Amino acid sequence: MSRENYVTKVEKTSPRLRRRAHCLLKDDAGAVAVVAAIVFPVLVGAMGLGAESGYWYMEQRKLQHAADVSAHAAAIRHRAGDPKPALENTALRIASASGYSPGTMTVSTKPGLSAGSSKITVELTETHPRLFSSIFVGEPVTLSARAVAEVKGGSKACVLALSGSASGAVTVTGSTQVQLSGCSVVSNSSAADAFLMRNGSAVMSTDCVYTVGEAVTTTGLTMTGCSEPIERVPPTPDPFASVAEPDRLQVQLLPCRTLDHVSNSSYVLDHLLSGVPAIRFCGGLDIKGTITLKPGLYIIDGGDFTVTAGAKLSGEGVTFYFTNSATAKLLGNGDIDLTAPTTGPYAGLLFFGSRRDAGVVHQVTGNSESTLEGNIYIPTGRIEFTGNSTVSGGCTQIVANEITFTGNSAMETCASRTDEIIVGKTVMLVE
Repeated sequence: MSRENYVTKVEKTSPRLRRRAHCLLKDDAGAVAVVAAIVFPVLVGAMGLGAESGYWYMEQRKLQHAADVSAHAAAIRHRAGDPKPALENTALRIASASGYSPGTMTVSTKPGLSAGSSKITVELTETHPRLFSSIFVGEPVTLSARAVAEVKGGSKACVLALSGSASGAVTVTGSTQVQLSGCSVVSNSSAADAFLMRNGSAVMSTDCVYTVGEAVTTTGLTMTGCSEPIERVPPTPDPFASVAEPDRLQVQLLPCRTLDHVSNSSYVLDHLLSGVPAIRFCGGLDIKGTITLKPGLYIIDGGDFTVTAGAKLSGEGVTFYFTNSATAKLLGNGDIDLTAPTTGPYAGLLFFGSRRDAGVVHQVTGNSESTLEGNIYIPTGRIEFTGNSTVSGGCTQIVANEITFTGNSAMETCASRTDEIIVGKTVMLVE
């Protein structure tokens, strides 16, 4: 029946029925319910997807923060000289403490653009199951973040005291005159007098003084790179910590030689089992006369190594290794001209004190005049420049547990061109 016929029929009925029929024709409540039933799920879905997108954005920011702080922490450990596994452990620990759920992490290092700088890159990846969006996509959500921290800057050092607590780890006293050309003095000691100057006649000229603790100075200190000592800096890592000492058993297999052996210019060096050419002197070595050493490792196994009045000692490519509590005592008016090797396992090392000989004191004293080119490395002992000793003409870097300049000693030196010791480095995020 058509609507017109229905209306015509209704009009012929009673007024009461006509009113009910009109109400029925105008009733659209059912249509709204249908529209709501269609639109409401779409609206709820859109709200759910929007909330999930916000959640993933928040998780991404948390992951980026974890990458930033872990890269910065790893760079600090890199500045301290830690190896790569330690950097990775530090980065993972800091990232986890910042909310990182263990996924994939890579830590890489590479040189920076400026000399002596380096970059530490940390990349983090997390995988999460989807929330509302899993209705439409079954694959999990993968989040990733990357941060780069750079270690750069710093000053070259040529005097480094490794002791972490000694009072006066670097001491300048007496009438000493120390001239350090283009390099700084560093004390890793946390003591209130980690760097100690006493006696107004002591003079030191250097680029700057860096201390983990504090410095006590006099007017005799001249610094060209800073206005006052820089205190409470991070410790400077031992630059030669990775250099292995000669194997004790291999050393003991070498015959004990004497001065007579090297007095003959045609002498031949023995060899460690590792192949390193070496000569072992048992109970010390007293240089007399004129001695020219051939390139190689010279082992002082106990006793004192001395160069007495009137003696002349020279050698290129030589390393003196002190073990069994052996000491260097360069006394009197000896004339010394020594240069460290540039290649091999002991490249750059002129004097190398065994790490087992804690507290041993090495001395450059009397009226000896020396030209030393290389590194004096006494990691657990002390070296003293005393009396009227003079060290000049070469780039001599001194790395020892404790270092003292006293008496009328004079020293002129500079930073090594190959074995740089960098102090005062800064760490900052660059990406």
